[in-house]
Amino acid sequence: MSMKVAIVGAGGRMGRALVRAVDEASGAELSGAYEREGSAHIGQDAGTLAGLQSLGIEITGDIGRALEDTDVIIDFTAPSASVAFARLAADRGIAHIIGTTGCTTEDDAAIAQAARKTRIVKSGNMSLGVNLLASLVEQAARALGPDAFDIEVLEMHHKHKVDAPSGTALLLGEAAAHGRGIDLRDNAVMSREGHTGARQEGTIGFATLRGGSVVGDHSVILAGAGERITISHHAEDRAIFARGAVKAALWVHQHEAHGLYSMRDVLGLQ
Repeated sequence: MSMKVAIVGAGGRMGRALVRAVDEASGAELSGAYEREGSAHIGQDAGTLAGLQSLGIEITGDIGRALEDTDVIIDFTAPSASVAFARLAADRGIAHIIGTTGCTTEDDAAIAQAARKTRIVKSGNMSLGVNLLASLVEQAARALGPDAFDIEVLEMHHKHKVDAPSGTALLLGEAAAHGRGIDLRDNAVMSREGHTGARQEGTIGFATLRGGSVVGDHSVILAGAGERITISHHAEDRAIFARGAVKAALWVHQHEAHGLYSMRDVLGLQ
């Protein structure tokens, strides 16, 4: 029997990519599509809006209706919405895939609490390649100590992105911090301006660029004396995030244990 998937935010660019990814995936079918109240997409066929033939699934502004016959919710919306969906999924025993970025510490705590009653996969980036990159960054940071190599995370996204640094940049920074055995919150440098003084050993720097239509470029630079290592990933199509999210949905659908998982769990990289 196919896994039944509901997509929230189904009318947006990412939502449409998710509809296409679910339609393409073996073992998955679209069972519901939701948009916030007032959206012009309410009442439209989710498949037709995504550029497919009609799937017979109408986008609704009633979240209860969207989740009537659903195994997994896929959610690339906004932090407050994702927290609300996590609680709703927990109450209904539905698995939840979260690709939303920009969550606060409080948001993450609320999502972790919801995961005690259901299965949640949350990641700052659902791309398979980015999560492999994070694993490589962790290994490199562990092997190349702070006394010899400095770490900088550089990212660029389109001009409409609202959070900075990106969730992916933070995911990569967390991987580097984990490799070094330190807390990113205590060692991150998010910006530099003016007379900053010499770089503090062991810190992890972030640089953020915004412009044009860039889907997502990320590089982690390990800079030592006389040598520099750069590990990069370039996203060319939002479809990679959608395909990763569907892979996560198929994975979590087979796992009965409640808990909060990451894409590294999905890929067996933990």
